[in-house]
Amino acid sequence: MAQKDSGKKLRITLVKSTIGAVPKQRATVESMGFHKLNSSVELPDNSATRGQIQQIRHLVKVEEIGA
Repeated sequence: MAQKDSGKKLRITLVKSTIGAVPKQRATVESMGFHKLNSSVELPDNSATRGQIQQIRHLVKVEEIGA
């Protein structure tokens, strides 16, 4: 797997509620730092973050932020 540039960040916004989500997806949302609907977090663009996004891709919107 190719290495991502360490200076890049991702702005991730929670756009859908976790009410009907399975517990593993709820835990992922919580571990990423979301507290409310439509809140955003900025996380580094790495494979761990990309894996978390993949699990909850139907609940979030992702934007790349240049360094």
